[in-house]
Amino acid sequence: MATKPGTSTTGADAVTYLLGLDAGNTVIKAVLFDGAGRQVAMHALDGHSSTPQPGHVERDLDELWTNAGTAIRACIDAADIDPHDIVGVGCAGHGNGLYLLDRDAAPLVGIQSLDSRGAALATELSASHGPAFQDICLQKPWPSQTPTLLAWMKRERPDIYARAGTVLLCKDFITFMLTGERVSDVSDMSGCGFVKLPEGIYDETLMGLYGLEDAMPLLPRLIDPSAVAGRVTKAAAALTGLAEGTPVIGGYFDVIASAIGSGVVAPGDASIIAGTWSINQVFSETAVNDPNVFMVSKFGQNRYVTIESSATSAANLEWYVREFVERYGHASDPFAVCNDRVASVIPAPDDPLFHPFLYGCRLGAEFRGGFHGVAGWHTDAHLLRALFEGVMFEHRRHIDVLMAAGLPVRHAVLSGGGARSSHWPQIFADGIGIPVATAEARETGALGAAIGAGVGTGLFPDYEAGIRVMTRPKDRFDPDPSMRDHYDRRYDLYGKLRDVLRTFWTDLQHGAGST
Repeated sequence: MATKPGTSTTGADAVTYLLGLDAGNTVIKAVLFDGAGRQVAMHALDGHSSTPQPGHVERDLDELWTNAGTAIRACIDAADIDPHDIVGVGCAGHGNGLYLLDRDAAPLVGIQSLDSRGAALATELSASHGPAFQDICLQKPWPSQTPTLLAWMKRERPDIYARAGTVLLCKDFITFMLTGERVSDVSDMSGCGFVKLPEGIYDETLMGLYGLEDAMPLLPRLIDPSAVAGRVTKAAAALTGLAEGTPVIGGYFDVIASAIGSGVVAPGDASIIAGTWSINQVFSETAVNDPNVFMVSKFGQNRYVTIESSATSAANLEWYVREFVERYGHASDPFAVCNDRVASVIPAPDDPLFHPFLYGCRLGAEFRGGFHGVAGWHTDAHLLRALFEGVMFEHRRHIDVLMAAGLPVRHAVLSGGGARSSHWPQIFADGIGIPVATAEARETGALGAAIGAGVGTGLFPDYEAGIRVMTRPKDRFDPDPSMRDHYDRRYDLYGKLRDVLRTFWTDLQHGAGST
């Protein structure tokens, strides 16, 4: 039962709430949960990105904070509760990118994780110090990685670099605006390659590899994600409607928060997130050092997540819906139409194949998406099923990398937009060959951040207790043994065709043979 504003409850009958924030590259969500993990209210706002130059993707930080404040206030108003009953706030945010404050702690620049300006520098750094990076931070430089972008700024925009006072990540900027504290958490800072692993500490040798020896003073105070970073200030309370003094924790790299919010936290648990990015991660008590793995994130004592990911997941379906369904106004619920069309297809060995590389691939920036093997009798339903299948195959490739690194994946929880499909989870189970569960919660990132806030404020003794209380499974999908040979054969064809097309994609990108 919600309490009315101005009538905060106390004692054994008090109703307590946790606020989770989820800050993506565009959307900021504020989600209020009760102590059992039930969603009470939610408000989301879209932001705007700018592309001042090709490959540059930036956002206005004043708009980000205004949107965050508006979303929080609207969420509290919709819930119709006394904000004093919110016992803690946690924020999850997209990893990497670069959010800079100047020396007076004013917003300086916001670069999103979709930015690719650092591509040439990342290649240069990897070529010169790749093994050394791997030994220290368990990942190699890549274009939108935070330290790579900071090194790019030092080289290409020394005027901005000279004004920099603090390096933050997306959710850290919101935490700073809420509390006035310049902090970051170890899950985000390890995910972006800024800390030494397994220790989870800043390292001068690592900074030197990036050419950032002078940037140590720019790094924020490093804390555990569930530790209280600060408390809501008077100014932030006036904007957001939160009670002044409400505890705010360090927060999370959003993929970690989404896993926690889907009920995944124990060693050996696997989380698959079919969202804009293909996220595939396994939890462990030790940090895995394997050069074939994308990254490792640390989020607590003896708590690590090994992550394989790329921009090859449900963003492909979003493109299809935008370009071929919504553009012509054919459906009020275009994603439901797509699911129905997929259900109408009986899988056949010669169905079309789809490579989900509309936004590139970690195997090569030149990779492109495409449908192959299309015949005159195929319909849009066959193309959609090929898209669903191709996305699953790229998740399967990532999981193969994790398993090759010694991390067995026997079952997984699927979250993200793909988990809301009535058919995609079964395709994942059949194609990967493992049981796949989905979570009851839709906003798993915000829920994971809220669970962390419950841990940090003492509502729960640990993550396991918070997960037991606040998360619930929704459905379970077991692999159909009769489909195994079908998917194994098509996965093999998918990989062979990808390898054959490498030269074509390279020639296409560079205009080979053009006159």
